[in-house]
Amino acid sequence: MTDEPLDRWAARRQGRLRKPGERKAVTLGTGPQRAAHVDPDAPRMILEWDGFAWQPLMPVENYAEACRVLNSPTGERPAGDVEVTGPVVGRTPLAPGTGRHRKPRS
Repeated sequence: MTDEPLDRWAARRQGRLRKPGERKAVTLGTGPQRAAHVDPDAPRMILEWDGFAWQPLMPVENYAEACRVLNSPTGERPAGDVEVTGPVVGRTPLAPGTGRHRKPRS
């Protein structure tokens, strides 16, 4: 077996590491950490990875606000953001069928 050059190993390792500036939202509340859809109205804390540990960045009111902050290009709270709704392009309606996930007809 041959040894891998150190510079190639370091580049491969760097690609696996979490990048500084990555953000995530955690639920603030009592009890164990639960999935976001279980309690969408609970307040959240936005955390940012600084390369060594998760640092608190800002609290937000609920899951929807956390999604807006995490998905905004600048990562900051959008000022006076307006939610745009419209038709979803590229989706087709479900075809009739008896898939396992569907309720049987009575």
